[in-house]
Amino acid sequence: MHVAVGQFAVTPDWKENAQKCVSLMAQAREKGAALLVLPEALLARADGDPDLSVKSAQPLDGPFLQQLLGESVGNQMTTLLTIHVPSTPGRAINTLVAIRGGAIIARYAKLHLYDAFSVQESRLVDPGDCVPPLVEVDGMKIGLMTCYDLRFPELALSLAQQGADVLVLPAAWVKGPAKEHHWATLLAARALDTTCYVVAAGECGNKNIGQSRVVDPLGVTIAAAAEAPAMLFTEIISARITLAREQLPVLRNRRFAPPQLL
Repeated sequence: MHVAVGQFAVTPDWKENAQKCVSLMAQAREKGAALLVLPEALLARADGDPDLSVKSAQPLDGPFLQQLLGESVGNQMTTLLTIHVPSTPGRAINTLVAIRGGAIIARYAKLHLYDAFSVQESRLVDPGDCVPPLVEVDGMKIGLMTCYDLRFPELALSLAQQGADVLVLPAAWVKGPAKEHHWATLLAARALDTTCYVVAAGECGNKNIGQSRVVDPLGVTIAAAAEAPAMLFTEIISARITLAREQLPVLRNRRFAPPQLL
């Protein structure tokens, strides 16, 4: 399966961001990608207003997603991204959506909110309350995660035990001391924990690190971006998953089931 990862800096203008997503979707489709992963919280961002993503929240049938759904009509490429969806007045849910063929085929409300490193996502965002479903793409099963979820191995293990071959992670990983090291280490760790591919897309504005990556089931980075806008293309090979699970049968050898998340 050919996958693409689109890394870009989100602007304060949702219309501009929608057009950028549409452009990346067209590029990925032209290159033959079956799966495109975009970053987290794509409606709007501004360095001087950390709440703009929530203030700009739109429903799933709003104009931002309608543009992306229109671009997806007539082809079978699956695109994954997150936006903020209104919940109660002044609050929102950080929602990952999978779109294909002009429709939303899956959604996931972010479970683990980023209340760490002096940031409090839960101040304006409501958490999800269920483990996301798997999505099938080109015969492979895709597990959905969002950004801070990466620090919680229980979710990755739960998805792998459901049968995931690939874990996808839209993200906006905040800059800070050693944060790039945390990112790279955790992506490799979740791949090794689960013997899944990990496909992670990072937002690359002034406050976030970018550094999108694709990591194989043995923890090897097979595609990577730096801090600038970029488009990654690579191939996910089912035989590589089979080999990893023969050599490193951690899912079969596990003595304890992952703790129940909810």
